[in-house]
Amino acid sequence: MRSWRLLHGIRLANRHWRASHGGLPDWSWLPARTSSGKNRQNEAGKPERKKRVLIATGTAGHLPSMTMESFLAAALGERGADAEFLLCDGILSACMMCEIGWYSDAETFLRRGPADQCNSCHRPSAKMLDAAQLKHIGLSELLQQGDFDDAQKTVERLSRSEIPQFEIDGVPLGEHACAGALRFFARGDLPENDAAEAVLRRYVRTAILTYRATRRLLATGAYDVVVLNHGIYVPQGVFAETARRAGVRVVTWHPAYRRGCFIFNHNETYHHGLMTEPVTAWQDMRWDENRRNNIAQYLKSRWIGRNDWVRFHNDPVLDTSSIERELGIDFSRPTIGLLTNVVWDAQLHYPANAFDTMLDWLNATIGYFAERPDLQLLIRVHPAEYSGTLPSRQLVTEEIGKAFPELPRNVFIIPPDSRLSTYVAMSQCNAVIIYGTKTGVELTAEGIPVIVAGEAWIRGKGVTLDAESRDDYFRLLEALPLPDRLDGEQQERALRYAYHFFFRRMIPLTAFVETNGWPPFAVSIESEAELAPGACAGLDVVCAGILKGTPFIYPAEENETFNMPQSMAGGLSAVA
Repeated sequence: MRSWRLLHGIRLANRHWRASHGGLPDWSWLPARTSSGKNRQNEAGKPERKKRVLIATGTAGHLPSMTMESFLAAALGERGADAEFLLCDGILSACMMCEIGWYSDAETFLRRGPADQCNSCHRPSAKMLDAAQLKHIGLSELLQQGDFDDAQKTVERLSRSEIPQFEIDGVPLGEHACAGALRFFARGDLPENDAAEAVLRRYVRTAILTYRATRRLLATGAYDVVVLNHGIYVPQGVFAETARRAGVRVVTWHPAYRRGCFIFNHNETYHHGLMTEPVTAWQDMRWDENRRNNIAQYLKSRWIGRNDWVRFHNDPVLDTSSIERELGIDFSRPTIGLLTNVVWDAQLHYPANAFDTMLDWLNATIGYFAERPDLQLLIRVHPAEYSGTLPSRQLVTEEIGKAFPELPRNVFIIPPDSRLSTYVAMSQCNAVIIYGTKTGVELTAEGIPVIVAGEAWIRGKGVTLDAESRDDYFRLLEALPLPDRLDGEQQERALRYAYHFFFRRMIPLTAFVETNGWPPFAVSIESEAELAPGACAGLDVVCAGILKGTPFIYPAEENETFNMPQSMAGGLSAVA
């Protein structure tokens, strides 16, 4: 079970943040300006129509979301916009706040539902928004009894096999209901029992109600843009899909890996946005030795994560000989690395390409290497299985054991809770195979050849060997071991993309500080001036992207200094 740690009375080095609402920021000192926005004029000197932003937080008890999104509302108010919040006020019977770890089993959840969490979810955030005079709309205000009756009838009419493809008006409600149920169980597939199906149907019902409420609200035509966390699951994924269907712009956000940074994306979750982003966004940017040194320095810091707030080991084992002894592997022999994703995460974020699922790819790869005794396969299971915010309940090591009761002698596994450094282990490999992990960005920047079997962010960037089909994948494996590492031109291109990925797409917001509790970051500002245009370049990029639709790319190349903070404060896992 996740430890739901609230901040109580944390003392930060400022006078305007305090955990007076159960870990939420206190905006009561900015009431009039955050709620109404300031009047602005266009170039002709005439008053501009205020942009109206719907911040669709949905699950108000997700404290990282409420912290960031209330901050955005305050900053957008300083730029003449009106922000309103859309929250579940206890009306939904399943949502992103529901996790199997909160209950002894699925049957308990079905009996109790999330009702025992709803008061602590909605009420504190509503109180915080009221104190800031920020308008919030409850989903119950947008629903009628007929909506509940129709949703229940629809759920009962659907067969289990019809749910994944279920849509209303082109909005893929079944897809997001399945994502919500998979996240609930923290698995890549649902257990084969009646309780699991009942949980799934509860998410379908919730998705239908969320859609009806959102469609009704957006039909007023009152909003220019919808802002929300992540852009998948229930209810956020349904908010996003319904807004796109209604022709309303969507902006999603998520904490980034670098400390104090966030990723924003237009129209879809950043997991997909970084896959589809055109190479023109980065390949022609200004590039010189200083920028090259900055990204190389940062990438080396990631080996222990001292500049990141998303990391999984504070004290990794970096000694190569220690890794060899613990695993029984011999790095003097040709070794191929393999990096997994968390099973349920890969199922949601990364569409299938050469293989139906990550486990299908993994088992096929082990089977191939069982017939290649000339090579060693070193599998690094993703640490987030063990240390993530939502630990996986479908473990890669157990799945491998089912498929291979006796592991081939040339296959070695680093389990998720191991302190052995992923970076050191992979640096000893001739090549590394990945499915969807972002580590491919870092490995190619080190000159290590990478084979991509899924839809990783590094795919299609001109620096990896990308499998387009199952047969194509095995043709790539037949060429192993590779004769050389990436050539100078390829590695330089990989470094350029890594610079874009870590320094330009990850936008620094100076108002945020890391905490050692929950939420894992807090707002720290001294005055209203820190929210105003020009005070923070990253915040200017974010607000312009929300209000004007401009790219969420931070001009890191205009800020040449990359500071290497010495602080080793506790990092986050994932804020999912």
